[in-house]
Amino acid sequence: MNKTNNPIPFPMVHQGKVRDVYEVSDSMLLMVASDRVSAFDVILPQTIPRKGEVLTKLTAWWLDSLRNHLDHHLISVDHSEILSRFPNLENSTDNWINRSMLVHKTKPVMVECVVRGYISGSAWKEYRNSGTLAGEKLPDGLIENGPLPSPIFSPSTKATTGHDENITFSEVINIQGEEEARQLKNLSFHIYTHGANYAKERGIILADTKFEFGHHKDGRLLLIDEVLTPDSSRFWPAETYKPGETQPSLDKQPVRDFLDAISGWNKQPPPPDLTDEVVNETTSRYLKIFRELTGTDLDSFSPPEFE
Repeated sequence: MNKTNNPIPFPMVHQGKVRDVYEVSDSMLLMVASDRVSAFDVILPQTIPRKGEVLTKLTAWWLDSLRNHLDHHLISVDHSEILSRFPNLENSTDNWINRSMLVHKTKPVMVECVVRGYISGSAWKEYRNSGTLAGEKLPDGLIENGPLPSPIFSPSTKATTGHDENITFSEVINIQGEEEARQLKNLSFHIYTHGANYAKERGIILADTKFEFGHHKDGRLLLIDEVLTPDSSRFWPAETYKPGETQPSLDKQPVRDFLDAISGWNKQPPPPDLTDEVVNETTSRYLKIFRELTGTDLDSFSPPEFE
């Protein structure tokens, strides 16, 4: 049998732009990070080789560094450990090996917990128009991609369709209650500070990032999904950083640049094909940020043990 064409023998409970999630038991999920890539909320025809592996193993690396500071949902990214628990995955390894997280099942918190150390993207657009972020006043005189006086908690809705929308902390309190809203805020600041300080030592700026949390069946609040990856974070090389200018993000920027340069595409499906050059350059960006953050090439990475 051709393993590549053999589907994973568990029910798929969710499919996102990048991840496919399978229910492997009453208490566990298998989160498979594909090599799919999206831009402008459109999934592109070509994949980015090894992207899913980078997202999975970088998340595991960060969670290993945070293991004494907070609870998270990850059980294992080690394929041999996953197979020992679920032997019937043997005939579908090409569909999940090296890019899957075995995790505790949780009930997700319906708030994206964003922390911004610099003002970019949608935050800059709102600030430029009104001097606010999610309707809350920010200091005068900020410049695009410039540092904020101190990192800010900038939550958003967790949209199942369409775009997430920035919301105020007061709205988080209305959704989650005051105690948990403050817990989410404090945990998000803690993780961002941990990541930003470490990245700085490696010559990288962590401009902003988003976190997701969920409730375990025992009631614990767990950090879930990917953590401090180039898909969930904005990483910039410190050596070329200049506030007020466009920064060369260490992520899928070659894809965005290529699509922006195509006249006539209205950012709606169907998208144009990516060139081999763009695909290869984007893979190189993902491999580079993994190597620069972890100090290890992807092929030399040994998955940490969690449980």
